[in-house]
Amino acid sequence: MILLKLFWEFFKTGLFAVGGGMATLPFLSDMSDKFGWFTQAQLIDMIAVSESTPGPIGVNMATYIGFETAGVLGCVIATLGLITPSVIVILIIAQFLKAFGDNRYVNAAFYGLRPASMGLIASAGVGVLSVVFLNTDLFTQTGNIRDLFQIGGIVLAALIFVLTNYVKPTKKLHPIAFIAFAAIVGIVFKL
Repeated sequence: MILLKLFWEFFKTGLFAVGGGMATLPFLSDMSDKFGWFTQAQLIDMIAVSESTPGPIGVNMATYIGFETAGVLGCVIATLGLITPSVIVILIIAQFLKAFGDNRYVNAAFYGLRPASMGLIASAGVGVLSVVFLNTDLFTQTGNIRDLFQIGGIVLAALIFVLTNYVKPTKKLHPIAFIAFAAIVGIVFKL
């Protein structure tokens, strides 16, 4: 039963997450709340791992969640669930694209998908930022405003922002250097 649920949830995610891997994040967040397969904190960790490994982020996350939920078979089922809608849609579009490629309604539909895609990506970004910068659970328990903010995450983000935008020697470093730096700081300071 868990394998069918994994396939179905990732099939829906693959079908409606228009705009790439980051657009899958609201769907994954909803899965976390709905099924408890992973926590929001684990979701953020998965984003970091998926961003630093080769391959599309959505596929990497489906593979990881499937493996954590139901082992190797879950890994395969979740990944197939995510990519199946894309394969089906591409096959259908390929058949009709030649006939409708210059159709103004088709072009308008694709143009209209851009804001929806941007909205999904923005929602994912706000979700990630809220987990990285805010600790609402601790604030709810203590009521202390200082407990609301994750100072370490804020300081690290500010430092990386300054290093990538204003410090001339580090400005041109490859992004992987900053990913490695942030990973090391996160491990050392348990951020």
